[in-house]
Amino acid sequence: MIKWYFKISTKTFVIIFLLTKTFVYICYEIIRNGKLIMEIKPTDSELEILQVLWRLGKATVREVNEALAQKREIGYTTTLKLMQIMFEKKLVVRTEEGRYHVYKALVSENDTRQSLLNRFVDTTFRGSAMQLVMQALGSNTPSQEELDEIQKLLETYK
Repeated sequence: MIKWYFKISTKTFVIIFLLTKTFVYICYEIIRNGKLIMEIKPTDSELEILQVLWRLGKATVREVNEALAQKREIGYTTTLKLMQIMFEKKLVVRTEEGRYHVYKALVSENDTRQSLLNRFVDTTFRGSAMQLVMQALGSNTPSQEELDEIQKLLETYK
């Protein structure tokens, strides 16, 4: 039997519960190489929205929709629904500013790129970064500048 040595209000209990639940959820995420890495899996449409938010910093649904509409036809309600799903998936956060919800990317551009690249290398090249590089170099002829940059990068691993 658990004995309570102090009294707390229901509101305090709920806050503690939610914080604990969030902490447990975060700890449950994938751990690789001794550090916490959340697997980020946006769809192509979600990635388009994230790119707009990374560029703008924060934006309303209307602002995101207008940015997307410059590239392709997309309805406001489609953008709204996608952003609501992204909020549920914890890809974005939203705050209220007046009458509007303002969204901001919760995941960084670099972390998203890394997660997508890891997944791509794992599924397409069976985890081999060398096969990825060989494929990329075999498909295109790199410029001397690009070769120099690759050489500098390789020097850091020696």
